[in-house]
Amino acid sequence: MSDPNISSTQLPDLNDVPRERRPAHIAIIMDGNGRWAQRQQLPRIEGHRRGVASVRRTVEEAARLKIQQLTLYCLSSENWKRPQGELDFLMHLLEQYMIEERSIIMDQDIVVEIIGRRKGIPASTLSEMDKTIQLSSQNSGTKLCLAINYGGRAEMTDGVRSIARKVRDGLLDPDEIDEATISEHLYTAGMPDPDLMIRTAGEMRISNFLLWQVSYAELWVTELCWPEFHEKDLHEAIRAYASRQRRFGGLAT
Repeated sequence: MSDPNISSTQLPDLNDVPRERRPAHIAIIMDGNGRWAQRQQLPRIEGHRRGVASVRRTVEEAARLKIQQLTLYCLSSENWKRPQGELDFLMHLLEQYMIEERSIIMDQDIVVEIIGRRKGIPASTLSEMDKTIQLSSQNSGTKLCLAINYGGRAEMTDGVRSIARKVRDGLLDPDEIDEATISEHLYTAGMPDPDLMIRTAGEMRISNFLLWQVSYAELWVTELCWPEFHEKDLHEAIRAYASRQRRFGGLAT
């Protein structure tokens, strides 16, 4: 387990991992906020609050390491089944994050993008999300992609509908549809596929996250719950990724 007293300035710059061996795009399923809180005999919402601190640490470290893109699974389309009080608190946290982290996002040249369906998200939260996206749009550093009200199957459904409309309107020949066509109609159009997917809290599943995009991603799972995840753990995942041979269905060279 990481020492929470170690700051990013005290961590090595991964000089032992050549840049060409590092992942360009890291996706994270941030799991275990509620379980962490229960173990600490705290309310579940306190786990979500502590999880925001882990988001801050991870985003800043990814920017410091010049990771091209970091995609975080913030709220799944299935999470609406949770108690309304918890959902209201999550929306409050999201809105506050957009406001309070704006100066850091700008100072660190981070570009913010959001994927998922907007329906169901409060208007005030959407307004702050849009403001942060607009303000950061001219930045050129790490891209921070937040998956909010996101589901992989919903994304594919929306993509198929968009393609079907183009076929119906005579704008697309069905015989010309290929993998590139599908990718171009997903929420992540224009983004690179993840190289590394991290999951916390020890669960061995991808939970409807980036189903199309993670076809060849390397998986790294830790027993740590998300509030326990620190910069050192991100480094460990990157080192594990760098040690693997990625064959993409072929043979190692």
